[in-house]
Amino acid sequence: MQLTLMVLLVIVSIALITVVVLQSGKSAGLSGAISGGAEQLLGKQKARGVDLVLHRATIVLAVLFFILAVALGYFL
Repeated sequence: MQLTLMVLLVIVSIALITVVVLQSGKSAGLSGAISGGAEQLLGKQKARGVDLVLHRATIVLAVLFFILAVALGYFL
C-alpha cells in the first residue's frame, strides 16, 4: 500500500511540475503588474483554450497531490 501511494505521489508530482512550467505568465514586467489586476477585474482577458485546460489540470493535480500526501502520512 505504501509503495503504491509513493509511486502515485511521484507521478502526480512530476505531472504537477510539468503543468505549472507549461503555463504562460500572467503579467510581463511592471506595467503588467499594474494593469493586470484591472484587466482581471474587468474581465477583458479571459483564459481560453490551452491556458484554461492547464489551469484546471493544475487544480486537479494539486488536490490529488494533497490527498496522496496526507494518505501516505497516515499509512506510514
